[in-house]
Amino acid sequence: MKHFLPLLFAFVCTTALAQSAPAKEPVDIGRVTVSIDAKLVSVQVSANTPELNALAREAFGVHGRYQRVDSGGQFDIKFTQLAPTQVRVDVTKGSAATPVHSQVVTGTSPRNALLRAADVAVEKTNGLGLRGFFASRLALVSSRGRAEEILVGDLFFGEVRQLTQDRAQMLSPRWSPDGSRLVYTSFYKSGFPDIYQIDLNTYQRTTLVSFQGTNSGARFSPNGQQIAMVLSGEGNPEIYVGNSQGRLAHRLTYTDAVEASPCFSPDGSRLVFTSDAVGGPQLYTMPVAGGTMTRLPTAISGYCAEPDWSRGNPNRIAFTIRIGKGYQIAVYDLATHQSQQVSHAPFDGLEPSWLADGRHLVYTARTASDSRICILDTETGKSTPVSPVGLGLVMQASVRDP
Repeated sequence: MKHFLPLLFAFVCTTALAQSAPAKEPVDIGRVTVSIDAKLVSVQVSANTPELNALAREAFGVHGRYQRVDSGGQFDIKFTQLAPTQVRVDVTKGSAATPVHSQVVTGTSPRNALLRAADVAVEKTNGLGLRGFFASRLALVSSRGRAEEILVGDLFFGEVRQLTQDRAQMLSPRWSPDGSRLVYTSFYKSGFPDIYQIDLNTYQRTTLVSFQGTNSGARFSPNGQQIAMVLSGEGNPEIYVGNSQGRLAHRLTYTDAVEASPCFSPDGSRLVFTSDAVGGPQLYTMPVAGGTMTRLPTAISGYCAEPDWSRGNPNRIAFTIRIGKGYQIAVYDLATHQSQQVSHAPFDGLEPSWLADGRHLVYTARTASDSRICILDTETGKSTPVSPVGLGLVMQASVRDP
């Protein structure tokens, strides 16, 4: 059974959480509120249609930099739908309504145009140089009983589309940088893990990698020209890197340990991944061109897995840690060589995926009987669920930046 071990870390949210359920289920899983901070930017937010008004208020309600108020805010942000795919954003400052910025933004739909316009407003008002992330796209796994399928939608679960009808176990959908493809691991047909891809222009699904043994953990490089993956065809699960079609794969690791969850650095030169070379899962980096694997001195937990390297702040790597019998999210800072637990909740936090600003991330909040996709502000610990009820158990969300 050793050839199945690279999937161990990906299965943690499915197999281990029954042991860590709290005695009483949270009423609103995924929600953690924090005290109002004087450093927050207070904003009034409105739009000229009920649907877009609700979406705009929801978006600014999840952002850890902002406090949404009904009056007297530092900024007044107004959205006006001009056409089916156009929204104008007008930003004024203070009681004098001093003009700050006005711009017409085009999207692919009313929702997308509003979210893109809201990202413009964030960039003009946050004061910290943060990028907007509201127009991000999500890919995730939805599970109903034994049936798992891949879904895609916007960050606030609008325009959700189910891409598969396989009723098979699936793992880790990941975007290509240009948003044209998804790669994921599935036990479809053969009952063994293979890597598949979906062309999001044609919705055609093809097998990308199906070698003897297990094939899992596929992830694109930032330029889309390479794919990192875990293969066990040569006996032990190891990290490989191939071209964008999963071919010409060259092996990077040579260990007796279990490697999993490779993720490229933002510049594409290095990988971070999980290995149990020291007896339990920890984080390691190594050059994509090959070389020595180096353990990150996370020093926060005997279980560190599911790393995601921030594109917005290349010094930050988010990962899942085990705390007691439960799981939470931590961040390792490559500049300070320090780790910090950034989620503190009465439910498990797993599977972090950075948003574009390098401050917020998407993760799975889960108990033994329920799960939600949430947005976490790593600076304050504020957590807000964004997935609606009715999708079954939702998990393993990955982000495509706006």
